Amino acid sequence: MPRNKRQPPMKKLAVVALGGNALLRSDQKGAIDDQEANAFLTAERLLTLFKTDYNLVITHGNGPQVGNILLANTAAHKLYGLPDMPLDIAVAYSQGFIAYVIEQQLRNVMMANNMERDIISIVTQVLVDKEDPAFKKPAKPVGPYYTKEEADAIAAETGSVFAADPRGRGYRKVVASPKPLEISNQKSIEALARSGQIVIAVGGGGIPAFYVEERKLQGIDAVIDKDLASSLLAANIGADNFFILTDVPKVCINFHTPQEKSLDRITVSEAGQYLEEGHFAEGSMAPKVRAAISFVEKTGNEAIITCSDALGDGNAGTRIVKG
Repeated sequence: MPRNKRQPPMKKLAVVALGGNALLRSDQKGAIDDQEANAFLTAERLLTLFKTDYNLVITHGNGPQVGNILLANTAAHKLYGLPDMPLDIAVAYSQGFIAYVIEQQLRNVMMANNMERDIISIVTQVLVDKEDPAFKKPAKPVGPYYTKEEADAIAAETGSVFAADPRGRGYRKVVASPKPLEISNQKSIEALARSGQIVIAVGGGGIPAFYVEERKLQGIDAVIDKDLASSLLAANIGADNFFILTDVPKVCINFHTPQEKSLDRITVSEAGQYLEEGHFAEGSMAPKVRAAISFVEKTGNEAIITCSDALGDGNAGTRIVKG
């Protein structure tokens, strides 16, 4: 009888959520050359995961890019009367071009290192509930700044809600940020990733959609938190690890105070306590910690919050565990 051949060990599956600075830093205006250069550096840092026992799903933010898309659309509307672009379409637009930039730079890095994998980008809808309480209190700022007069005129014409910027830079449209409920095509995302392909999906938290009636989907004017949607995907496809990449190497408590302390390893209960105590800012670290907690609670697996420079270091980042 022929001997049974030893099967190679199954690779682990990781979901890696790239922060907005992976493509565009706050001091840059959005030139494609800048975004390509930043994506290349991020791809180089991801190489450590390619070379180890990981299959990868990559997600990404899109805040600066969507803002630029809306700004360009507003200018075209004023100058040429082109119709306004709905926010769900702007998110889809950004998913396509950001994924193209990431995919191309990943390919460049892989070719430079004599590596070969298919890279597949998936435009991803994410189901939300139109009755989500977030729609009654839109608070997520998107798009360009306007004067009070401009904001009032647009609000009267379109029904949009505007809010004053806390730093006095003008008024911005605010939209709902509902909870993600279901990721479209997640079975295909998992199957492709587990077969060894690199998958880019759930860009910008996904394109928000809801059932306007039974068996009829429709987009909705909202944005979904990227880290929370990535956490949902990671849990649903059984990822072994969930990496949230940001611009700091570790999560800190008492941030920017003499008592600042970086956290190496914390349990979900400890992370929840720090959230309640207000250690993490909303719009910054708080949603990342919540996303990590959600993943760990659902799977029992480890979530890591760190910067891309630290990838590959077994002790890098803040590791959130079940306890």
